[in-house]
Amino acid sequence: MPAHVLVPFDGTAQSEAALRFVSDEWPDADCTLLHVIDPVTVGFQGRFPGGSETWYEQARERAQEQFDAARERTGESFDTRIEVGSPARVVVEVAGADAFDHIALGSHGRDGVSRVLLGSVAEAVVRRAPVPVTVVR
Repeated sequence: MPAHVLVPFDGTAQSEAALRFVSDEWPDADCTLLHVIDPVTVGFQGRFPGGSETWYEQARERAQEQFDAARERTGESFDTRIEVGSPARVVVEVAGADAFDHIALGSHGRDGVSRVLLGSVAEAVVRRAPVPVTVVR
C-alpha cells in the first residue's frame, strides 16, 4: 500500500476520479494534489502569457479554488502544490524529487487520431515516472 500518493489535479472529472480512487483504495495514505500551470495553454488568447503576471495569478487562484472545492467535496485534508511547466514533465520531476511512492492520475481515455494529435499526459507519465502509476478512467 502506498504511503504518499501524488495526484495531478486540474479540477476535471478525470482528476476528481483519481482523487476518489486514492481516498477509497488507500484511505491511510498521505495525498498531495499537484496542479501544473501550463504557460502554453493557460490564458493564451493570441498573445504570449509571459507578457503579464495577471495570467499567472489568475491561474494560481483557479488552482487554489479547485483545491478548496475538492476539500469540501471529500471532507479530507491533503497537501497541495502548484508548479509551472509542461504537465507530464513536471509530474515526473515532482514525483522523483520528493518522497512519493505512487502517482494516481486521471485520463481522458483518448485513442486513435485524437491521442496522436493531442498527446497524452497520462502516457508520458506512465513511461517516465520513477514510481508506480495508476491511471484512472
